[in-house]
Amino acid sequence: MIWKFPPNKRDEIHRAYIKVGPNQPILDNYLFSGDKSHRRFQASWFKLFPSWLEYSIEDDAIYCFLCFLFAKEPSINTGSNTFIENGFRNWKKVNSGKECALLNHIGKGPNSFHHKALKSCDDLMKQSQHIDRLLHKQTSEEIEKNQIRLGASIDCIRWLTFQSCAYRGHDESQSSSNRGNFLEMLKFLRSYNERVKKNVLENAPKNVKYTSNDVQKEILYILATKVRNSIREDIGDAKFCIIVDEARDESKKEQMAIVLRFVTLDGFVQERFFDLVHVTDTCATTLKKELISVLSHYNLQVENIRGQGYDGASNMRGEWNGLQALFLKDSPQAYYVHCFAHRLQLALVATSKEILNNLFYYYVVDLTYVLLALGGHRENFLLGEIVIYLGTQLEPKYHENIYPPNSDSTLEKPYCAMTSKFKVERSGSPSPTEAGIILGEAAIAIASLPKERLSPT
Repeated sequence: MIWKFPPNKRDEIHRAYIKVGPNQPILDNYLFSGDKSHRRFQASWFKLFPSWLEYSIEDDAIYCFLCFLFAKEPSINTGSNTFIENGFRNWKKVNSGKECALLNHIGKGPNSFHHKALKSCDDLMKQSQHIDRLLHKQTSEEIEKNQIRLGASIDCIRWLTFQSCAYRGHDESQSSSNRGNFLEMLKFLRSYNERVKKNVLENAPKNVKYTSNDVQKEILYILATKVRNSIREDIGDAKFCIIVDEARDESKKEQMAIVLRFVTLDGFVQERFFDLVHVTDTCATTLKKELISVLSHYNLQVENIRGQGYDGASNMRGEWNGLQALFLKDSPQAYYVHCFAHRLQLALVATSKEILNNLFYYYVVDLTYVLLALGGHRENFLLGEIVIYLGTQLEPKYHENIYPPNSDSTLEKPYCAMTSKFKVERSGSPSPTEAGIILGEAAIAIASLPKERLSPT
């Protein structure tokens, strides 16, 4: 009996039997019964009950195909058991009208054993209604929707990253007029794609929006990993150089930037930004430890380093304990070169210090900035003094430009004055450098005023 098999195997066995169908052999002559009725099975009965009636030549008996398949041990009763295990062979009771044994086996109500077996068979064959199929269909739809949501988020993040734009906004609530670059771009993207519109932001479930800060960071991490893996493939087994610089960011954390320089198989020299690593301090041993950790993670051997490029700080270029000295101990071919960008910066700084006009200009700009940072009233006072100062530099016919008609803007007046001054001398508005010189001259004049005039009014 099928109910004796393990439950996880029964459906598979059921389908195998149903695929073959009931056993209905067509013979020229069937065996006669051994009783006095002298009757036998009729092949025409197969046409009356084609879905379940089957005949056994060996037993010379008929069985119910459906009841045999879906019989359960506790529900087997005496009448049904005849058509399941023992077999029915009392032929004289088949053609007895309402008392037909085959009709009685089927039963009149839907709760008969045979009707329940028929319902079980129909349910088994309707695979589209099975729980596993329904779950699979629902899961497939959810996967497709999630792919749309995630794809839209990835596209937005890739574009914002490529353009070096910030993601988040100051106010990302539903009522905000500007929810930040990421959400605003996602809104813009959905306006051009109906599939995206139906599945993102407000139309997405709250737990699968793929717009949170953590999701953005995870996508960025995956993209960064793919880029680094691509750079690693380009390097291959070739030798390479490292260019390192450290700096403190706005959050007061020390960050170490790593750039790899190598030659491709085509013979082209490439420089690729590889990673940005947070370090606890900037001593040479710490920097070397973090740098080796990054290189070893991508299977880049220290022995393959053929050059080092750092700034001129002692922790980097120190001959005995600097970072370049530590790497030279592991790879004698890793020659140190003072970074050319830092060399150029040092040359420009040294040159600027020798030009008095440059020193004066930057001194004035710095003085102006310090003065403006002291308070809002000083800024307003400075702008007023600039207007007065510029008025002394212009011919009387240009004085009306200092105070343009129908203008109450404090910022507009000195700008008009600066513009007028340079219109007298040359065509066009003043450049930022020329405007800075004017501000510097005004700041120097203000600095020479008595202190009581600088007090707020």
